[in-house]
Amino acid sequence: MTNMNTNSPIVYIVDDDARIREALSDLVSLSGLQAAAFGSASEFLAFEKPDIPSCLVLDLELPDIDGLQLQQSLISGDAPPIIFISGHGDIPSSVRAMKAGAIEFLTKPFDDKDLLRAIVTGIELDRAARLKSSELAILRRSYDLLSPREREVLPLVVAGFANKVTAGHFGTSEKTIGVQRGQVMRKMGARSLAELVTMARTLGIKIPGPA
Repeated sequence: MTNMNTNSPIVYIVDDDARIREALSDLVSLSGLQAAAFGSASEFLAFEKPDIPSCLVLDLELPDIDGLQLQQSLISGDAPPIIFISGHGDIPSSVRAMKAGAIEFLTKPFDDKDLLRAIVTGIELDRAARLKSSELAILRRSYDLLSPREREVLPLVVAGFANKVTAGHFGTSEKTIGVQRGQVMRKMGARSLAELVTMARTLGIKIPGPA
């Protein structure tokens, strides 16, 4: 696929039947989304994917590795939400796919509306995951700006310890802790203590119990 629009979500289609690939590509395009179709898992894996919201419509049976194997290979990375399609009502396979995180398993022939609903759900899930990932990356960059001492002070601040208590813990003055506390708030971009607490929890920082 060339001349990809990086402002529009993309639906990846992996199916070894050229007629199905063409039909699904047309359906996706008519819905206002971009489509990129592949005849095998290896073709899909080799494709350089743009950093935009997406989902994957994946056939269960493929010529190289099957859909379930491809799903497993994608789990450890930033895999798009997966919608399985199959020509067989294979209940064990559908159970495995759903347990591994697939959002839908449709048996051919399926209703176009059911597929489009699943695609919309997949795109929204991926968009939300990308936003969460972006926000976490911003928080980590802010945390990296803290000095070693400020990183030590942060957990005590979010735990609600008074400056006097924190100063006693580090053997320093209340004034110094006050300055460091202000630096933590500024560098993290926190507008309130409650917001700083949320940031610390998102970063997985261990918060001590009450003094």
